[in-house]
Amino acid sequence: MSVTASVSTTSSRLPVGRGLLYLIVAGVAWGTAGAAASLVYRTSDLGPVALSFWRCAVGLVLLLAARRLRPRARTTTPATAALIRPEPLRRRALRTGVTGLGLAVFQTAYFAAVSATGLAVATVVTLGAGPVLIALGARITLGERLGRGGALAVAGALAGLGVLFLGDEGTAVDPAGVLLALLSAAGYSAMTLLTRRWGRDGGADASATTVGAFAVTTVFLLPFALAEGLMPYSAEPVRLLALLAYIAAVPTALAYALYFAGAAVVRSATVSVIMLLEPVSAAVLAVTVLGERLTPATLVGTLFMLGSVTGLALAEARSGTSVADVPRRAGRSGASDR
Repeated sequence: MSVTASVSTTSSRLPVGRGLLYLIVAGVAWGTAGAAASLVYRTSDLGPVALSFWRCAVGLVLLLAARRLRPRARTTTPATAALIRPEPLRRRALRTGVTGLGLAVFQTAYFAAVSATGLAVATVVTLGAGPVLIALGARITLGERLGRGGALAVAGALAGLGVLFLGDEGTAVDPAGVLLALLSAAGYSAMTLLTRRWGRDGGADASATTVGAFAVTTVFLLPFALAEGLMPYSAEPVRLLALLAYIAAVPTALAYALYFAGAAVVRSATVSVIMLLEPVSAAVLAVTVLGERLTPATLVGTLFMLGSVTGLALAEARSGTSVADVPRRAGRSGASDR
């Protein structure tokens, strides 16, 4: 770990090193969500929108309970308090609303993609296209340069998507499912970029962001879940309840709380690289637990997608820049963060 990755930022009391650990745990936990969703589909007639609603509704209850049980933060020193600017109410409402809508698009489209084209392909496309969209978005909105590694990542991701779309005879890849996964990636990317931007500006409470986003997502999804069918039928209700409880607790309440806290202090492209843990673990679960078959086209497309993210990882390793450097650089020169 570099020296810059072990210090706290001026915009957050969370050390960058701990933020990285939070993101790693979140990535591994997220990797199990799609597998659990696939088992839910096999156990009941619950649809992707209703599943997303219950995930957020129960996750919101758990997050609220965790906030009440959380010990109160220690009083800050005058020097620390001077560095922490309270977030304006209007910006807090805008941040919570936009993050909640991004979360709704991200996970609902992902669950729909899993149902349409399988866990492995849906997860690889979502988390493979996500870093590319984040890299492009960070260049446009945050001034983070794309660089040669970023350009190679874009080319690799496009090549991987092309292979997945074309496929081969007998492949299980569904173009509609791939499009849903791309929509999920767009929601994920917007959420990551906004979390990164507002976290850099300071004053944001990661825990409040998570709770607020889940509240917005729950309210937004409720009418669509009612139209789809809120109460599922299942021949194995106990198993279904156990799966829903797991999805709400581990890859939702726990993982998102860690994600929002970590993403606020870690560079956007670095976040996307760490989240590569999700498609890898999901692909393993798809083959070993769910019995999905990976065709040659799927394997080639997956390698291209994961290779594109590896290109971003190498670019990040060479840059050696942490989020902690951004406010000081921007304030000193008015230039981009690199």
